[in-house]
Amino acid sequence: CPLLTGQVTRPEMRTAMQPLSRYIATPRVAKHRMFAWMNVGVLPDSRLYVICRQDDTTFGILHSRFHEIWSLRTCSWHGVGNDPTYNAASCFETFPFPKGLTPADTSQKTSDEQVPFSQPVPANVADSVHRFHADAIANAAFNLNSLRENWLNPPEWVEWVITPEEEKAGYPKRPVAKPGHESDLKKRTLTKLYNARPSWLDNAHKVLDKAVAAAYGWSDYTSEMSDDEILHRLLALNMERPKVEKKNRMTDSTTSQNRPEICLPAISPGGTVIP
Repeated sequence: CPLLTGQVTRPEMRTAMQPLSRYIATPRVAKHRMFAWMNVGVLPDSRLYVICRQDDTTFGILHSRFHEIWSLRTCSWHGVGNDPTYNAASCFETFPFPKGLTPADTSQKTSDEQVPFSQPVPANVADSVHRFHADAIANAAFNLNSLRENWLNPPEWVEWVITPEEEKAGYPKRPVAKPGHESDLKKRTLTKLYNARPSWLDNAHKVLDKAVAAAYGWSDYTSEMSDDEILHRLLALNMERPKVEKKNRMTDSTTSQNRPEICLPAISPGGTVIP
């Protein structure tokens, strides 16, 4: 169920990002498979993959244990540290989103609609059951991101600043360390956070995983479920989706639920985009 196809140029990447206020980014090569929000005014470089969605539901599904396990099994490995390398074709395109919450099933608000990012932003879902799961995942993902951001940039250490010129150009506010906290702030990175994985971070991820598992219909899921069992279930979904899509095509139904017009890849000297 491919979501990404081929490579396109930076102008097309910017076009895909234009309706958004923010997008999801993940490093191509990283010890930990992490996703983070980026302001649309920040142009990604070639070492990032970009998912052009701004809803917390998609963010939460991608940051769940299930997508992480899938990506680690389907990725390549790179460098002296043999770090996992995220690949759009093998890690993202093949990943089976929960039914009803695939990018093709959901829609997103654009920047013109003034999305309130100060609160959870669920994917737009018509079906009430799927909407319930979209909301639950969005709430858990929003909480996870809020906790991380507070750790990365503690209010007592940081002041958010922007010059009139930067604001006019569309740049976001940037964190500047308050006097006396410069060295402390430099030590706060997502990699160091996930190396330590404090209990509050682990608990936030477990809450998110439970919400995503519920969307899959896995009522028996616990954090003790083995990676192999999860992979077995995801693979079954991955193999079932093409059969359903073929049947839909034979009955003149809609196109692939995992291939919406908003999901096309864009790679250039400056970045890879997964809208």
